[in-house]
Amino acid sequence: MAISQALKAAFGRERPDLAFRAVEAFNPSFPSGHAMLSAVVFLSLGALAARFSARRRVKALALGAAVTLSLLVGLSRVYLGVHWASDVLAGWSVGAAWAMACWLAAWAWERRTGWRLDRTREAA
Repeated sequence: MAISQALKAAFGRERPDLAFRAVEAFNPSFPSGHAMLSAVVFLSLGALAARFSARRRVKALALGAAVTLSLLVGLSRVYLGVHWASDVLAGWSVGAAWAMACWLAAWAWERRTGWRLDRTREAA
């Protein structure tokens, strides 16, 4: 939230005209906080679910569902007329970068310490 609000304050971009909005929004438009936070939450959860699954199909389903949910949230912001498409793209980019940074930090910590959770193998 802090990154989202700091970027909104720094850019101060106006939202689309009131005539195009289906809902009211008060703070600046760029970047989309909804798109950013959905990318952070859904992509992090999808990566975790994929990490602890033994089956490739489950991994693909988890990551695919995470990406789909994040895309739907971002597209809904444009559809409702409260964001420009570039606002949503920026939100997705920053959110995905944050989720990737968290995943890389966890990977590096696991590799450095040698600590690893035992994965239970699903019966085939």
